[in-house]
Amino acid sequence: MSPTKQEIYLKELQNFCWDNGFNPEPMRNERLAFYANLVVEKNKNVNLISRKDEANIIENHIFISAYITQFLPEKVTRFLDVGTGGGFPGIPLAIMRPDLRGVLADSTSKKIDAVKEFIDKLKLSNVTAENARVESPEFIEKYKESFDLIVSRAVVPIIILFRYALPLVKDKAFIVAMKGGDVDSEFQKAELKYKSFIKKSTVYELAYKPTNTRNKKGKKLVVIELQK
Repeated sequence: MSPTKQEIYLKELQNFCWDNGFNPEPMRNERLAFYANLVVEKNKNVNLISRKDEANIIENHIFISAYITQFLPEKVTRFLDVGTGGGFPGIPLAIMRPDLRGVLADSTSKKIDAVKEFIDKLKLSNVTAENARVESPEFIEKYKESFDLIVSRAVVPIIILFRYALPLVKDKAFIVAMKGGDVDSEFQKAELKYKSFIKKSTVYELAYKPTNTRNKKGKKLVVIELQK
């Protein structure tokens, strides 16, 4: 009997993890593979990822979103995923770090409806999804100074992430952004305006075996420690 799509996803995910000395609990990998299957099925009706990307969902979406948990600051407790789309990186984060609580926000209602369905099917009790613009007065009123971690995946420039983050974060917090392209110039623009809030910043090269050993794909993770 040929393997199911979910079994194929699980095998591919395990291979990426093993190749990179990254060893999530087996149950977490199984949930991530199940999530990959849910996204691809839903993608037939709702544009969550590009159709061309479906074949690479494990590498480009699932594995990389789980892999960044290795770079997260210690002692964070509550995160906001800005512009979550189909749940990236927020759902893999919630699966990998059940100790964290999170809010996954997006302004596109169809996407958030899908994310709510995924959260339900994955039985994730540590995250909720909000159809909202994080800069709206209503969202700020509801979540003012609630988060110590803001995560985002290439949605907006870093300078805009700062503007979104400041009303929503506690006195000490972190911005963690998955980025491609010229991160340096993006960060410099943000630093010019928000230097007084930046305690420390680090850029990690997200190189991984076997397909991105020298990070030719230019995947980076920007981690900024904020002090209000």
